[in-house]
Amino acid sequence: MNLDDICPIVDTATDLPLRDKRGVLRDVAHRAALALNVEDDIVFNAVLKREELGSTGVGNGVAIPHVRLEQVKKPFGILMRLREPIDFNAVDGQRVDLVCLVLLAKGNEAVQLTALASVARRLRTPKVLQELRHAPNRVALYNVMIGRPAQSR
Repeated sequence: MNLDDICPIVDTATDLPLRDKRGVLRDVAHRAALALNVEDDIVFNAVLKREELGSTGVGNGVAIPHVRLEQVKKPFGILMRLREPIDFNAVDGQRVDLVCLVLLAKGNEAVQLTALASVARRLRTPKVLQELRHAPNRVALYNVMIGRPAQSR
């Protein structure tokens, strides 16, 4: 089963020139709001509130901001690769260049935890991280993230 079956990646962006954590969260929240057809501030404020509980910078240059929202019916994600790593207050102190927002539905906690765990597992695999960092464009970035076989990239 591909990650896309569990948590579809609805958008990808590469080499974004964002310079700080708040700017990254604002940008990814905006992308999510467009996908959900809701106001930006609903997503952004929820993501900020979650981030206040502790950084979602999970280490190795990766952040996985995540939040449950009423407007979400099933898990989905948005992946971005930053042009330059930024300070994200990650658990290992490393700067972050890969960000995957995961939006989860309220309820059915087992499904939501499975989706989040699947994203986290994928983003802690050294080979995947290397491929994501060297993907030449957003399509290749997407294919690496969802685990599409190399011959179809």
